[in-house]
Amino acid sequence: MDVFAVPGLPEVRPGDDLAALIDDRTDLRDDDVVAVASTVVSKAEDRRADLEDFPASPRARELAARLAEIADEDKDPRFAQAVLEESTEIIVEAPFLLTATKFGHVGVNAGIDRSNVGDGDADLLLLPERPHESAARIRRNLAADPAVIVTDTSGRPFRHGQRGVALGWAGIPASRDWRGERDRDGHELEVTVEAVVDELAAAANLVTGEGDDGLPVAVVRDWAFGDHDGSEHLYREVEGDFVRQALRGWEFARD
Repeated sequence: MDVFAVPGLPEVRPGDDLAALIDDRTDLRDDDVVAVASTVVSKAEDRRADLEDFPASPRARELAARLAEIADEDKDPRFAQAVLEESTEIIVEAPFLLTATKFGHVGVNAGIDRSNVGDGDADLLLLPERPHESAARIRRNLAADPAVIVTDTSGRPFRHGQRGVALGWAGIPASRDWRGERDRDGHELEVTVEAVVDELAAAANLVTGEGDDGLPVAVVRDWAFGDHDGSEHLYREVEGDFVRQALRGWEFARD
């Protein structure tokens, strides 16, 4: 397959038509996959916010005070309040806020960004409110009919560094199911479900970068889902997420 960034995209502002901006700069095919960084989706959907929009509750002040003590630096309780309001659960309270967003993604600080906020004096950039709908809208407005993935970057347990992940997708299953197929030795696969939207998001991230490149959209070309069953399941159900359950009972302690 080939993965390339869409060049020349301008600074995205509220109300911008991302599909039109992409169509103006590349000729898409129906079998492409278009990966769009959540930052530009959030900007187009006017998800910028000011800290003043989040007056701190007692709970936010408590969280900020504990994080400030651990980090030995000031922490704004209004930011903690923004995280609370964008989350359905605070899974870990220290030494950072690990949260579940309203659409199911688990990450640090509900994915709220304090960099790449864009023009103006806004302090924060929130994740898209409904990334699946965002992906479907972009796809619907494109001249061709490719799949669309809204991406972000986040860390992984047990590993250093960040990688691209999918927040929302349209026109493609979240995963391809290898269960029931056989390996080279003839053994039947029983548990293998491949999270293709995450893998494609990570591939796109290799060419879009993390800094000031200004390349928030990538196209994956000549990749095929193949003759596999597909699944829309990506986020684990809470009842079967044993890592989340274990973290709920974990307490941070200084050495």
